[in-house]
Amino acid sequence: MVATKIDLLAIVGTTASGKSDLALKLAKELNGEIICADSWTVYKGFDIGTSKPTISQQKAVKHWLLDVRQPSQGFNAPMFKDLAQRAVDNIHKRGKLPILTGGTGLYIDSLLYDFGFLPSVGPDNREELNARTLDELLSQAKTKKIDLKDIDTRNKRRVIRAIESGGQKPTKQKLRPNSLIVGIQLRPEELIQRIEQRVDTMLAGGLEAEVKGLAKKYGWETEPMKGIGYREWQLYFEDNQSLDQTKLRIVSATNNLAKRQRTWSKRNSDIHWFSSAQPAYDYVNAKLNN
Repeated sequence: MVATKIDLLAIVGTTASGKSDLALKLAKELNGEIICADSWTVYKGFDIGTSKPTISQQKAVKHWLLDVRQPSQGFNAPMFKDLAQRAVDNIHKRGKLPILTGGTGLYIDSLLYDFGFLPSVGPDNREELNARTLDELLSQAKTKKIDLKDIDTRNKRRVIRAIESGGQKPTKQKLRPNSLIVGIQLRPEELIQRIEQRVDTMLAGGLEAEVKGLAKKYGWETEPMKGIGYREWQLYFEDNQSLDQTKLRIVSATNNLAKRQRTWSKRNSDIHWFSSAQPAYDYVNAKLNN
């Protein structure tokens, strides 16, 4: 019986750390469903390069927020938060445990800490502000009585964002009640080995053909084609980059992503860290079944 004191489980960690496999295992055992917090798996057709859960995995455990957008459509953190909260509510209504996992830290935190995002603006307004000088923007902010006290006024982009938001600032709450966050942090040498193995698996699974078909259909400038596992192929198809060079570029980009993910998560004292999936699994079971 799942203890009611935990009604949202989040599993975090770098790419290739084993968090998705852990989430799947726990979901099967704890009557759970998985909410995917990934900025690339939301796009239809982008499967192998994003390590999207397989059809068999999706049949074994319901996954939320996969394939919710067409490649030509955008997606962002406020959209994720809204859809993820709806998923949590749906899962709770059916007496199941929501398990949040994925590689996009902002998405995960937006739900766990109830982020309040700044209002979005249209491209026309942004273009108009971009055309102005920094001094003109600062003068406009002063005229509109926009507080720039906590803004780096040397940074034009941040001044523009302050004007667009009318001086509003994003908000962040404390960790939502009854939540548990566990993290997997592998040793660097083990992680790079797992990354290389993952890329090999992608290549064996047909990544080259997937990228070729998607590039032909959507072009290289479509947002998801800029993701790791896709953008590295353009020189392969359009120039003389070899397959080995392409693989090395994907491995390197993935490793750099893992470093950024570690940096993002390090500052979060609410995460219970483990050196591998097994002790994390044991900890969650102890917490939910005591």
